[in-house]
Amino acid sequence: MTDYVLWFDQVSMGDVERVGGKNASLGEMISNLTNAGVSVPNGFATTADAYREFLNYEGLDQKIQAELDSLDVDNIPALTETGAKIRNWILDAPLPPQLEADVRKAFVDLQSGNESIAVAVRSSATAEDLPDASFAGQQETHLNIVGIENVLHAIRDVFASLFNDRAIAYRDHQGFDHHKVALSAGIQRMVRSETASSGVMFTLDTESGFDQVVFVTSSYGLGETVVQGAVNPDEFYVHKNNLKEDRPAILRRNLGAKAIKMVYNPDAAVGKSVETQRVDRELRRMFSVTDAEVEALARQALIIEQHYQRPMDIEWAKDGDDGQLYIVQARPETVKSRDNKNIMERYLLKETGKVLVEGRSIGHRIGKGKVRVIDSVDQMDQVQEGDVLVADMTDPDWEPVMKRSSAIVTNRGGRTCHAAIIARELGIPAVVGCEDATDILTDGQEVTVSCAEGDTGFVYDGALDFDVKTNSVDSMPDLPFKIMMNVGNPDRAFDFQGFPNEGVGLARLEFIINRMIGVHPKALLNFDTLPEEVKPTVERRISGYAGPVDFYVDKLVEGISTLAAAFWPKRVIVRLSDFKSNEYANLIGGRLYEPEEENPMLGFRGASRYISKNFRDCFELECRAMRKVRNEMGFTNVEIMVPFVRTPGEAEQVVNLLAENGLKRGENDLRLIMMCELPANAVLAEQFLEHFDGFSVGSNDLTQLTLGLDRDSGIIAHLFDERNPAILALLENAINACKKAGKYIGICGQGPSDHPDFAKWLMEHGIDSVSLNPDSVMDTWFFLADKPQQ
Repeated sequence: MTDYVLWFDQVSMGDVERVGGKNASLGEMISNLTNAGVSVPNGFATTADAYREFLNYEGLDQKIQAELDSLDVDNIPALTETGAKIRNWILDAPLPPQLEADVRKAFVDLQSGNESIAVAVRSSATAEDLPDASFAGQQETHLNIVGIENVLHAIRDVFASLFNDRAIAYRDHQGFDHHKVALSAGIQRMVRSETASSGVMFTLDTESGFDQVVFVTSSYGLGETVVQGAVNPDEFYVHKNNLKEDRPAILRRNLGAKAIKMVYNPDAAVGKSVETQRVDRELRRMFSVTDAEVEALARQALIIEQHYQRPMDIEWAKDGDDGQLYIVQARPETVKSRDNKNIMERYLLKETGKVLVEGRSIGHRIGKGKVRVIDSVDQMDQVQEGDVLVADMTDPDWEPVMKRSSAIVTNRGGRTCHAAIIARELGIPAVVGCEDATDILTDGQEVTVSCAEGDTGFVYDGALDFDVKTNSVDSMPDLPFKIMMNVGNPDRAFDFQGFPNEGVGLARLEFIINRMIGVHPKALLNFDTLPEEVKPTVERRISGYAGPVDFYVDKLVEGISTLAAAFWPKRVIVRLSDFKSNEYANLIGGRLYEPEEENPMLGFRGASRYISKNFRDCFELECRAMRKVRNEMGFTNVEIMVPFVRTPGEAEQVVNLLAENGLKRGENDLRLIMMCELPANAVLAEQFLEHFDGFSVGSNDLTQLTLGLDRDSGIIAHLFDERNPAILALLENAINACKKAGKYIGICGQGPSDHPDFAKWLMEHGIDSVSLNPDSVMDTWFFLADKPQQ
């Protein structure tokens, strides 16, 4: 006898042909992972046989095939007309009597006496969610469906969705035979996330493919808003290894705008079962899930990934009634997991322009073209090959024209929204969640869309010049010393770890303070007494965090731990803050606390600042962050670097101050490195080395201070050259002192990135490592090995 209905716990991944990828995956998890800690709400599925029987029942399939045989899918008006005609036929057709009876019986069993139970009715195509083709949002989902008549209507609607314009076009472009794709409807108990939160998670970083993290997104209400890209959700990165070792595992938190949420509509009928509402301002300023919930979700994700043995894309929901976290879908991640890890592709802007809008970057590429602002699906045929598609948000109906675009820009959406998924699949840059792109960008305007600069994507005015470089990294020649990287921006850490490297030779704390915090530490320590004109700005910045000081420490921890996790277990040398007084003054609230100095370059900075009574409370916050990263999170690959140490006496004081703050040299493998950037450091190298485990040369300041010039002065800038004999003599002294003491000597200044011959001189003089800017790693590596690039 033909099965028209199967319960989820009766199916597994071997049943994709019968119930489609989504439903088979739900059954697989219920059967195999329930006892392992993965919670999946129960339900049942109509089978592919049921769908075929429905189409055969009154000869629908022949009518449909005849329509499709005569269709040119690239003719958008014809596609729209044909799709609508086929869908109407399906919605008007009766279900075969046996299928209807089986669904009615199963639904009564699922209700278990609760007639007001709400279910989700989702499509699950037999060719969907296979590792070689992501059908993201290709078919229909109905949420909050109550009552059997509504369920039967929703099933027909799901069947009809197989003939959406986008689904017809997608199958045609992917080479799938329309006849061979069948559809199963999954009927699953709803999770009451309308009064809680929901979202999507991936078991790798969606931009770089870095597979040691779980990427979790979350917003209030039902999860469709996140999937569609209607909201900018909260985002979290969770480190897999720390989860396994039961250490604090959240590396990054980004507070999303979460402007709207999807909730139940009392009607609960097909087409009007849900509605969207504005989210209260106070709730928007809080994270929509707790840290403990984020880690609990990531644990479920790891169990699922381990079971499937591949990176996964998972939808989750929190029930507002029972407080539990549920998995409502899981499918293979189909874009980053297929990338060739041995080919490095780098996009580099060769010029800059005026930034028009910015948002979340998707991918790492650059695209340019004429803006085409699209307000609705009816205007799709206006998009020409190579246009930059600009919209409030995209949905699956837009897919036929997205592939024509050179880039996509949206007002709404996060990294897991529809526009992001399709952009990755097509290999085009997208900037999502810009908020005002459709207001600022105008039709026909030439723009450049850059996703090559980190987490933030930029839309520049004009068609800017850019380079694309590709390298094979599986054939890197050997070098007699280590090439490390200068990585200031934690946003790019997961990307950069994929370059050939021996770790991070310089991570600047001031980059994290500037980009991720933006507020002077004193303003946070003295938050209660801040002037009224400053306080509201600071208050907005610290949204989502326990308090002003926690915000500062937690953000430092996030920046440092992201770098440490990305390069683990390689060394990551983190330099304590080295802002000058004028740079500190530019932070929010900074002018209240900073002195006016004639020459900040030579003023209150580095070690002198840390040991002064005036700054000590701020320095202690940096120490607190370092302690958490190393001692609680377990990232002992982090080494601490002290900048701008003027005298051996200062060196001793700073080392003692670090020890007083729980960062004692040698304890828990802690190594302290000193920036060798003053002529005094090189001249008295042996005395300074008594207090440290090695030197890292700062060639920029060393050159300025040795030659007595300001490199920012255009009049004398031509004299700035790290290869000057006086600099080389000081460097030789520092290298020899470190070698004699058996201590580390590296260089992290700009010099070797700009001058490969300088890097060669350092190599020949026995330096342990050269830390380069990421964009010069490949070129310098091959130059030093004296080999052409592959």
